[in-house]
Amino acid sequence: MNQPIDMKGFIQIALVVHDIDKAAKKWAELFDVPVPSIRIDTPPEVPKENLQYRGKPASYGLKFAVIDCRERGFVIELHEPDDNPSTFREFLDKHGNGVHHIGFEVGDKRDAIVGELNDMGYDLRTVGIYPGSSWTIVDTEDDLGVNLNIKPKA
Repeated sequence: MNQPIDMKGFIQIALVVHDIDKAAKKWAELFDVPVPSIRIDTPPEVPKENLQYRGKPASYGLKFAVIDCRERGFVIELHEPDDNPSTFREFLDKHGNGVHHIGFEVGDKRDAIVGELNDMGYDLRTVGIYPGSSWTIVDTEDDLGVNLNIKPKA
């Protein structure tokens, strides 16, 4: 790659699960940490332009929890999707529980890296924009065994 991903930018492991309550308790037990709080995002009635799935505005809900490992430089995210079309629902339906993506903070190289991955034949699964940053899930699952989340900043 002309714009290789710097491994120093590794920031997350994201898992998709059928039962986030169970998974959060089991991960907390494994690491002997408090059970993380679970945020519930309900789908907007009208798809928003700042969230896209497979090139179209998306509207889905998600239960979300974070196990904070920032002292090690990363977080573990747990995602339980609703039944609406999303990258998380697609993964869960295809694979069941598992690692959906690993994330990298790449700074101002985000567009160049995503463009190069696209030129290599890796499609965008999801793009989300939020105040101060964004996230882009690139479909590298078939070749790498996992998707990539390319972020300008965490």
